[in-house]
Amino acid sequence: MLRFASTSLTALATGIALAAATPALADHHGDKPAAAMEAEATVAPLPDLIEQVAIPYEQFQLDNGLTVIVHEDRKAPIVGVAVWYNVGSKDEPQGKSGFAHLFEHLMFNGSENATGDYFQYLQEMGATDYNGTTNFDRTNYFQTVPRGALDRALWLESDRMGYLLGAVTQEKLDNQRGVVQNEKRQGDNQPGGLVFYEIVKTLFPAPHPYDHTPIGSMADLDSASMDDVRSWFIDKYGPNNATLVLAGDISAEEARPLVEKYFGPIKAGPVNTPAAADIPELAEDVRTVMKDQVAATNISRYWTAPGLNSKDLVALSIGAEILGGLSSSRLDNALVRDEKIAVGVSAGNFSFQRVGVLTVGATARPGVDPATVETRMNEIIADLIANGPTEDEVRRAATQEVAGTIRGLEQVGGFGGKAVTLASGEVFVDDPDFYAKQLEILATLTPADVQAAMQKWMTRPAMTLVLEPGERDSNYAEAASVDGEADGDAEPADNTLTVTVERPKPPIDALAELDFPTVEETTLSNGMKVYYAQRDAVPVTRVALSFNAGSAADPVEKRGLEGLAMSLYDEGTTSRSSKEIAEERERLGAVISTGGGSDRSTFTLTALSANLAPSLELMTDIVRNPAFDEGELERVRTQTVTGIKQQMRDPRGIAQMTLTPLLYGANSPYGDAGSGTVESVSSITRDDLVGFKTRWIQPDNATLFVVSDMALDDIKSQLDEAFGKWASNRMARGSKDFSTQAAAPDAARIVLVNRPNSPQSFIYGGLMTTVDPKDPGIVDLLNANNALGGNFLARLNMNLRETKGWSYGVRGGVSQREGAVTYIVSAPVQADRTGDSLSELIREIDEFTSTNGVSQEELVRIVNNEIFELPGQFETSGAVLGAMQNNVLYGRPMNYYETLAEKYRAQTAESLDAAAREAIDVDRFTWVVVGDAEKVMSQLEGLGLPIEQIELPAAE
Repeated sequence: MLRFASTSLTALATGIALAAATPALADHHGDKPAAAMEAEATVAPLPDLIEQVAIPYEQFQLDNGLTVIVHEDRKAPIVGVAVWYNVGSKDEPQGKSGFAHLFEHLMFNGSENATGDYFQYLQEMGATDYNGTTNFDRTNYFQTVPRGALDRALWLESDRMGYLLGAVTQEKLDNQRGVVQNEKRQGDNQPGGLVFYEIVKTLFPAPHPYDHTPIGSMADLDSASMDDVRSWFIDKYGPNNATLVLAGDISAEEARPLVEKYFGPIKAGPVNTPAAADIPELAEDVRTVMKDQVAATNISRYWTAPGLNSKDLVALSIGAEILGGLSSSRLDNALVRDEKIAVGVSAGNFSFQRVGVLTVGATARPGVDPATVETRMNEIIADLIANGPTEDEVRRAATQEVAGTIRGLEQVGGFGGKAVTLASGEVFVDDPDFYAKQLEILATLTPADVQAAMQKWMTRPAMTLVLEPGERDSNYAEAASVDGEADGDAEPADNTLTVTVERPKPPIDALAELDFPTVEETTLSNGMKVYYAQRDAVPVTRVALSFNAGSAADPVEKRGLEGLAMSLYDEGTTSRSSKEIAEERERLGAVISTGGGSDRSTFTLTALSANLAPSLELMTDIVRNPAFDEGELERVRTQTVTGIKQQMRDPRGIAQMTLTPLLYGANSPYGDAGSGTVESVSSITRDDLVGFKTRWIQPDNATLFVVSDMALDDIKSQLDEAFGKWASNRMARGSKDFSTQAAAPDAARIVLVNRPNSPQSFIYGGLMTTVDPKDPGIVDLLNANNALGGNFLARLNMNLRETKGWSYGVRGGVSQREGAVTYIVSAPVQADRTGDSLSELIREIDEFTSTNGVSQEELVRIVNNEIFELPGQFETSGAVLGAMQNNVLYGRPMNYYETLAEKYRAQTAESLDAAAREAIDVDRFTWVVVGDAEKVMSQLEGLGLPIEQIELPAAE
């Protein structure tokens, strides 16, 4: 919701538009089609759209200062619970960087009356969308819970707010310090992972409050003591420094006594006054050149900007969208489409409480002089500042923002739902209605407003950062405690637990069963099957047109054909250019995406229902009339190849591209990670694209899925007009040969991919199972894995993260495709513990599948969690749309998810053990390890498995 008011550290930290940017086509100049002209005439006016955005709430305050906001939304029996503390990394004193984030971790490790891991209690009540985050300005915790579990959720949140310190031990502090340091390594290990530090250091030089990143430094994290932790908690986490938001199946009248009961007795503490921070201005332009494992050179410019309270906030955000954010942005049109000198561009306004960062970037096309790209980028920036945007550009950008906000209104909690919107307004600007006031500004924003804001802020000195291919500086600041060993001379740690106030755990009331929407079935005039469900929480219609293709349809010698073809579908039709498609989407506030994964190729439309007819007309043209222009094929091919090369520099990408053919077999339909290889994509011709379309993208190979606030009778004629008159025009139907799939090998082995200077190793291993993907009994394997590797509390994660502190997170997963089921383990671990970590993974899996299967405690927790979370899983129409598609893919009835509770209740430890032991054999795993061979080879040699070392291809 409202991207211009977001604080996306991930996007800013990247700060670059690497080569995986969405491909786009050059302009096809000519008159606009009559159909497009009619579509424009029926677009709902922006003021009418803004009127649809509302989050009514009631607000009150407890005597201890806790601010409470309640939004009533009865669409589902769930409540989003969010607690925001007015403390972030900008409030940390010198030498204590990373403390706010470290404390966020500690507050998940149990409180005085809830001594277990916080996720244990969340799973007991069937919570969904739960997590905690820290940024420069705040720390927040959130979960969406069944209405009957709200007492339990409030008890949990209040216990860690008021009764935490007695449960914080030296052992927990040491462990979470290690986890955070591995979280830092995991980010640092990515291509471009060190860029954010350079941006912050340059734009906000010490002692500015924003002079360090929320993750902190290794040295400061090493220095954290128990006294530091106690002081930090007492000073920052009192109720009068917090805001509680409840959004969902509850009223303010119902909420007040519950909040009083659980939070009222907590004593007030100091109020954190957010650190004052000016908006610094560089004395002169700064230029920095960095090298890293990137496939193409990126040039980005950064300006300091105002924070959330600025009157220029909306204008700057819309200006950034026009410059490089929209699909039809100035930079996209010039550098990517017309001149073809860049493979991707970006721009954004990242606003924090006190300050912000404006950024504009472009990634040079390989073979093009980056200086040429930089010169043109700067010329386009200067032109927009000097002459301003057009009225149409402003309206398109504004409509996109409002449409995104409307879509976000469907969710009560999570990372971006209504609870977050209300909480952020209250905490940052003392106004839960902040979002509405920004929309009011948006409704009347003029090109002159945008130009004035850009002239004010983007004519000041800027930082230019060039990130180019090469070896990064190997002088990496490691943690002093990296070996994980305790000091033998140290005093024994005080791990005593103290309970200051007994607070019994409240029971969970009766919880509602899942009421999955009724799915209606119909057919269009040409026989195309339609599955429809009604959801009326927001005025939005979602349409997925799914074809039985996917990357599994690729010929072995043409890997990447499906992906390249799908990328080109919305990059120009026989009547619309790429630019015209992008502009029309933006005017409509529509999202049209292409993709689908291994088994299906899918075109997905998310439309404002008021604009459904013209949105469908646009989608129809994209699906039925792709141009596959030869010139644009070469441009998009370059982007795709650059993206593949970039994937081969990312630890996870390297692991996936290495393991996939070993797992499924190189000649299997699943024998590629999905993107193809440089060689295969380079060989694809326009005839190949046309052949893919005529074999696979035909109406008799398609299924239509629709979720809308409109009744089926009201939209079926529109669907029939869009797709019902489409007749097949095919050559021989495509086919997939699954007989070429490989069985699991007879013995385990290790493939070590040497990636020098990696602060972490990425372990990625698995095997092909003999499980039938359409066997209803697969739910036993899925739930067995919830004990082994499927979630936070699973054994693999609890061992390597919560016990050892060697990883930020470990998962084992059942990968279910239409033609195969595999089991895969993913574990990024600190480099000096690579061998130990792999040894532990092997031991845990072996014991689980032989002598130490699912315990009774695990069974109860897993079954309850799966049953209780069902209503929360399908809160949004997007989730319902995905569930409908999965039901068809795996041959299940449309009421499938309503039958799961009964299946779960029938499960036993024995049934889960049997499923796991039939599917998983660790002695037949192939393990891929991506890391610095110089550091990890000797560690792996001690495991007694055969090792093959391979080298990454040299950067071109």
